[in-house]
Amino acid sequence: MTELNFPAFDFRTKSDGKRILIFDSIRKKYVALTPEEWVRQHLIHYLIVEKTVPATLISVEMPLKYAHVDKRSDVLVHNRNGQPLMLTECKAPEVTITQKVFEQIAVYNLAIQAPCLMVTNGLQHFCMATATDDSPARFLHEIPCYEDLLKMKP
Repeated sequence: MTELNFPAFDFRTKSDGKRILIFDSIRKKYVALTPEEWVRQHLIHYLIVEKTVPATLISVEMPLKYAHVDKRSDVLVHNRNGQPLMLTECKAPEVTITQKVFEQIAVYNLAIQAPCLMVTNGLQHFCMATATDDSPARFLHEIPCYEDLLKMKP
């Protein structure tokens, strides 16, 4: 798999005979190791270890509905009351982060209403605070730690 712009971590893999699987500590099961999943697992580990996000407050591939269409969010960080703090869209490393990816996460966020959005392909990460009554949307210089996410206004 491609080396990513995240710290390395010890991951567990196995084979089911046809494909390689990676253990997802959030979903508590092995899942197919696709390039996008490789990015997602690195991001999850980074959020827990480096950004102090409690693992119990991370959801993976949560169903959401927008305009009567079923979708799934890649990674969603909540506060202890279940309110969304950061919505993340993961792409495979070979997928270029374009305006279309930002539009995709913006549409998902119409249903979720998270104050922070992130898109990553594992090589490039873009994080932004969504617009509020007090300020316009703005890009952040780094991925916020959990305590900083708690301070963001939806």
